[in-house]
Amino acid sequence: METVFSTDHVHERDRFDYWHEAARRDVVEHDSKPRCRGTFRAELRAGLIGTLNLASFQNSEMVVTHTTRHLSRTNADELFICRQFRERLALEQGGRQVVLQPGDVTLIDPGMPYKGWFSDNSEVLIVKVQRALLESRLGKTRDLLALKLETTEGRLASAYLTMLPSLAEGVGLAESLVEAHLLDLIALSFGKATNEIMPRTSSARSLVRMRLRTEIEARLSDRTLHPSTVANAAGVSVRYANAVLADENTSLMQLIQARRLTRCRQALEDPAQMHRTVSEIAYGWGFSDMTHFGRRFKAAYGLLPSECRRTWMA
Repeated sequence: METVFSTDHVHERDRFDYWHEAARRDVVEHDSKPRCRGTFRAELRAGLIGTLNLASFQNSEMVVTHTTRHLSRTNADELFICRQFRERLALEQGGRQVVLQPGDVTLIDPGMPYKGWFSDNSEVLIVKVQRALLESRLGKTRDLLALKLETTEGRLASAYLTMLPSLAEGVGLAESLVEAHLLDLIALSFGKATNEIMPRTSSARSLVRMRLRTEIEARLSDRTLHPSTVANAAGVSVRYANAVLADENTSLMQLIQARRLTRCRQALEDPAQMHRTVSEIAYGWGFSDMTHFGRRFKAAYGLLPSECRRTWMA
């Protein structure tokens, strides 16, 4: 990652103002107040992996507020995955507060107001992800904001996030794989955490939707996958599962197919997987009939799988 700002060579009277301007530009629009302007220090690094924007910053003690008046100048198509590296950070959003210690991970939505309290020498990594990519795996994320991942899967996600700064700008053709793996792991982590954290904060239907999506993601490559298998794993009937998913204008079968098609398109557009045939990719993600696959792919994306690959390679 590249250092885009540091207070090291800035006069102490200007340090905070210069930092605030850099953070508003490269992280998110906000107001902030330091505990002490005269001793304030900070450093901001940035990097890119595929469509993932990384921002890592260290700073002295301060309070940050992202209010409704900042929302018009905020990219509402992004979500923030936050991973604490040093000291503490308290975040509050949607009526919930989470205190991050080193290794802790949470999710914040910059499309909504939030507040943060940074301890002295705090260091945090923010990974900006496309909302559509994460919500396609999880459904709506409002009920997951400002919740700490404390499951085994959450610890795996934290370890993966630890590696990202060293990978920025240096993974080449594997960028799309890193991005997909991170989003899958984050989605799996929140999905597995629902039994522990969601009952306190979410409706029963939201909880079931989360479980259904998690079980589908875990079984996509199984060609024998049936809606009843997913429903049973989530602890509900097929009828109730479809009723819950109807809130999002989909069903178990439609969701399984949509996620398989998405995986196939990602693979077809991935330069690192150009050695794989179209049929190998389709079979690998659970399709058993190439004619059916081609027809569904074209209906979803407007072109055949082979045309998708040629377009990407052109």
